[in-house]
Amino acid sequence: MLKHLVIPARLKSTRLPNKPLLEIHGKPMILWVIDRANAVKSAGIADDIFVATDDDSIAKLCQDYGANVMMTDPNHASGTDRLAEVARLQQWSTEDIVINMQGDEPLVPAGLIKQVTELLLQKKDCVMATLAEPIQSVEEFLRPSVVKVVKNAHKEALYFSRAPIPCDRHTVLTDLPINDENSAPKNAYRHLGIYAYRVSLLQQFSVWQQGELEQLESLEQLRILEQGMRIAIDIASELLPPGVDTQEDLDRLNDLTLSELLK
Repeated sequence: MLKHLVIPARLKSTRLPNKPLLEIHGKPMILWVIDRANAVKSAGIADDIFVATDDDSIAKLCQDYGANVMMTDPNHASGTDRLAEVARLQQWSTEDIVINMQGDEPLVPAGLIKQVTELLLQKKDCVMATLAEPIQSVEEFLRPSVVKVVKNAHKEALYFSRAPIPCDRHTVLTDLPINDENSAPKNAYRHLGIYAYRVSLLQQFSVWQQGELEQLESLEQLRILEQGMRIAIDIASELLPPGVDTQEDLDRLNDLTLSELLK
């Protein structure tokens, strides 16, 4: 069994065009992600690394940097579909594991990549593993852009939603002022976009139709739950630094010192 780390990188982004090519301290963001991926590989967490893209400019930049690149279909509905294409083209064994390292999270700690990979290895009955972190504020809990997850006592996901779940029946959230003084309900967790998949799942995922819940919430992981599969989930062992979704996020990273970026 091998562990493959794949970095999906699309050029088009609604909120931040050309995102992978935008620079952090003079270096394109995708190259920062590749550096993090190489550190993961050096630590023995992954056996190889691939950048999966649909853009020639990203492909050339990454190839010139020494990275393995796979050109993928630009019409994929999700990042998981893109990873499934890479697994198919590379003819990876069904027993292998694919780790998804987001192309817009240049500061993701290697420890979280290790944690999600080991979680999937431990949870033999699960086809995928991911992580979450506690939600602290009501403002974050109510924000639709923050994906919430409810889990069971066996480290498995019950449901993912953009809605504020679980609901505390003793509190009417809409009556609360949105400020830092009010905390989110107990057991409120934010889903983190860190995934490990079994190749056997990716082979099935690519032929499943989008389910009603996935289309409703626009959350690809719901396709797996709708098919009756099990997703392992655990609380992140360390903080995941914010990724880059907006120009403000990019400016924030450029305001950090090089030593802060490299730690």
